[in-house]
Amino acid sequence: MPLPLVSAIIPTFNRAQPLIRAVASVLAQSYPNVEVIVVDDGSTDNSSDLLRNRFGSNLRILCLPRNRGVSYARNRGIELSSGSFIAFLDSDDLWEPEKTERQLAFMRADPDILISQTDEIWIRNGRRVNPCKHHKKPSGAIFAECLPLCVVSPSAVMMRRRFFAEIGLFDENLPACEDYDLWLRTACRYSIPLLAENLVVKFGGHDDQLSRTIPALDRYRIVSLLKILAGDTLTPSQKTLVLATLERKSKIYLKGCRKRGRIVEAGALEQSLGDVGLQIS
Repeated sequence: MPLPLVSAIIPTFNRAQPLIRAVASVLAQSYPNVEVIVVDDGSTDNSSDLLRNRFGSNLRILCLPRNRGVSYARNRGIELSSGSFIAFLDSDDLWEPEKTERQLAFMRADPDILISQTDEIWIRNGRRVNPCKHHKKPSGAIFAECLPLCVVSPSAVMMRRRFFAEIGLFDENLPACEDYDLWLRTACRYSIPLLAENLVVKFGGHDDQLSRTIPALDRYRIVSLLKILAGDTLTPSQKTLVLATLERKSKIYLKGCRKRGRIVEAGALEQSLGDVGLQIS
């Protein structure tokens, strides 16, 4: 049987050096049929030129005229891709050589798997660290685990192409937590199994991480929770879990808004919470 094409989509913005490492790790995959798509999200460094000089025609580069954010970049990569399976890699991470081969075999063994993720190695400030207990990756029906924080890693996922027809694309209105939003929309309907092998190396501790450059990330998680409540995909028990999580996060966020004098923002959130039946003093 012919080997299915896997599209690897790498969004990037002003990360020329780690980007080269990321692309090289995809081109070094043991699985031979991988399409590499780099979406340069309006970089002002020489990222695209360096890629062309280093890798030539072994990858496709889409250069966006201005920075639009990671959701926009990933979505344009999805639209450009041709693969039956799609995977993402953040430009500061890398894949182990057998990542594509092992994960594809895992998914092809069960046609009902729409999306999966692998385990990963964490590097912080140049040293390997062990994830905290609440960052351990769950497997299967993980909707409840997805609510407090993001437990699915974009660099570790692989999905069948039909995933996006059923779940939708990344929300381009979210400057952060766009992955949290997508995994909530996924996990309320589908299992997300884990291939418990360390096939991704995830680097952290650098200054341009979204968690460092965008304050109060929970504001975007709250938006995602309100969004999913407004839809019709939740079961009654799932709705109960979402409301409880929304109440916890909103209490903390509203306290911060009031402390910093962001009264208009607090009022708008209180109105949204009231619309779903929550009153937070």
